[in-house]
Formats: sequence, C-alpha cells, structure tokens
Amino acid sequence: MPTGPFNQAGSRWATHDDARKERAYPDQPPVIPHSIEGYQLSVNTNRCLSCHKRELTQESGAPMISVTHYMTREGQMLADVSPRRYFCTACHVPQADVRPLVGNTFRDMSEMGVSQAGSE
Repeated sequence: MPTGPFNQAGSRWATHDDARKERAYPDQPPVIPHSIEGYQLSVNTNRCLSCHKRELTQESGAPMISVTHYMTREGQMLADVSPRRYFCTACHVPQADVRPLVGNTFRDMSEMGVSQAGSE
C-alpha cells in the first residue's frame, strides 16, 4: 500500500494542501485536494481506492468514500464499490489554483437570501 503524501513535486495546478474544501452547493461532489498526476485509473486499477476504500481509511487517514458508492441504482448494498461509481474523476476533480478561462457569475444560495434546508 502506498504511504506518505501523493503530491507531485512541480505540479503546475494542484494546491497540495490536502485540506478539505468547502462545497459551493448542496450535493456537490467533494473536490480532490491533492494532485492525482500519475494516478492510474482504469478498468483494472483505481489508485484512489488504495486510500479511500472503507476498509483502508483507518490506516491511510483518508476520508472514506460515501456509502452511496456501495449501492446499486435501486439502493441495494454491495460488498464493493459500485461499477457506476468506480471512475472517481467522472464526478470529483482536483482542486486547482488557476485563472478562470471565462467569467463566472456563480453565487452561493446564502448570498441570494436562500437558507439551506434544516437551518431555519
């Protein structure tokens, strides 16, 4: 099992701070707070699971992937990660410190006077 930080020296984009980032909107997939440059992610290998799989998180110290990643579309539990959730980068992206390519007018709901459910 790999040990130590996976940050790649000299990577141009990743922030390398391994701190969990605040999510911008409800149900946003968490961003990846470290470089994944050089990670193998294929049908046969998923390096993310070597730290984030539920039975390995205690040793690795990484956050466990959501229990929803172990469910079928019908909500039945599986013994391993669901094939439809196997390719992490379909939803999760590395945090990057780059200039935006286009203007962004996104505003958080709280800035628009909308409160999150249950916060009343």
